[in-house]
Amino acid sequence: MVHEIYRSLQGESAYAGLPCVFVRLTACDLRCTWCDTPHAFNQGSPISLDAVVAQVRAFETPIVELTGGEPLLQAECLTLMSRLTDQGHTVLLETSGSQDIAPVDRRVHIIMDLKCPDSGECERNLWANLDHLKPTDEIKFVIASERDFRWAESTVREHRLDRRFRPLFSPVFSSVTPLQLASWVLDSQLNVRMQLQLHKQIWDPQARGV
Repeated sequence: MVHEIYRSLQGESAYAGLPCVFVRLTACDLRCTWCDTPHAFNQGSPISLDAVVAQVRAFETPIVELTGGEPLLQAECLTLMSRLTDQGHTVLLETSGSQDIAPVDRRVHIIMDLKCPDSGECERNLWANLDHLKPTDEIKFVIASERDFRWAESTVREHRLDRRFRPLFSPVFSSVTPLQLASWVLDSQLNVRMQLQLHKQIWDPQARGV
């Protein structure tokens, strides 16, 4: 089930600012308090893999991201990512961290959340996924409060994430200001990247398909 396929600028991760085709899949097994895409929970249509690949190819854009919802709830996404990689695309996977990433093609660049306490889904983090991430993959912490930041800081230190992967700290839009998060990051002396949701700075934060 596919919710939408569109071309925009990548808003987050090390690829922020680059043109990217987004394949947003339907369904999610989590209900984060700050979720900005609840429309992807159940809106979408069945589309064949061939049709998805054809739509992506028509944009003539090298970077493709599978997002959701939670892409890994649909087994076909594994085949789709491999097919797109075979055709020369740089493929990104945005995943919540609650699903096993072990079967994901090793050529795919994974951007995996670790859910902080204020998300309401912290207990769903699948910690075994840390053993399957590559050094070039990214771990995202979405920060809704200082409590979330302290939890993320402790997690980075405990698992040495800033030495193993690329940690990203992102403020929940309208809950934590960029200045607050920047201050916390600098005071912590962690080697992490702060990021903002670029698309929400450019377009209306409520806009879809941008």
